[in-house]
Amino acid sequence: MTVAVETGLWQLDPARSTVAIKHRTMWGMVTVKGAFGGLTGEGEVRPDGTARGTITVDAASLDTKNGKRDEHLRGGDFFDAERHPSLVFAVRDAVVRQDDTAEISGQLTVRGISRPQSVTARVTGASADAVTLTAEFTVDREQFGMGWNQLGMIRGLTTVTATLGFTRTPA
Repeated sequence: MTVAVETGLWQLDPARSTVAIKHRTMWGMVTVKGAFGGLTGEGEVRPDGTARGTITVDAASLDTKNGKRDEHLRGGDFFDAERHPSLVFAVRDAVVRQDDTAEISGQLTVRGISRPQSVTARVTGASADAVTLTAEFTVDREQFGMGWNQLGMIRGLTTVTATLGFTRTPA
């Protein structure tokens, strides 16, 4: 099945969207999982089929179901949410392929540090007025100034999983 995503402006529907992270910690014995509650975003699909847009995540909205840990993750050792309240993924280019994947290239900004980020997303639902993308990719937190690692407990990459539902904005 090949989906055609309509041209025009699209708005992220936070009720149909999730951005979650997971990271192995305690020397690989425990996987910490969390989800961000505050999401906004918009995009534009151009007549040539390419797209661009922005997803903004509220850094302070991370919930790992452990209040003390969440407070630490929001603080200066990690997201530093007070000084850097948003994580932003700016999509520079996205192209939907024949196999219903979208090759996305953009820039991820965390703690005021921007790095190129490429993602392959799957179009899991599409109609004239709604589209849903799912993606999973890894991030090296140390590239964004989050090198805190007491006793070497935290190793490896953080996995980001996103389900993003968009609704077409009426012309």
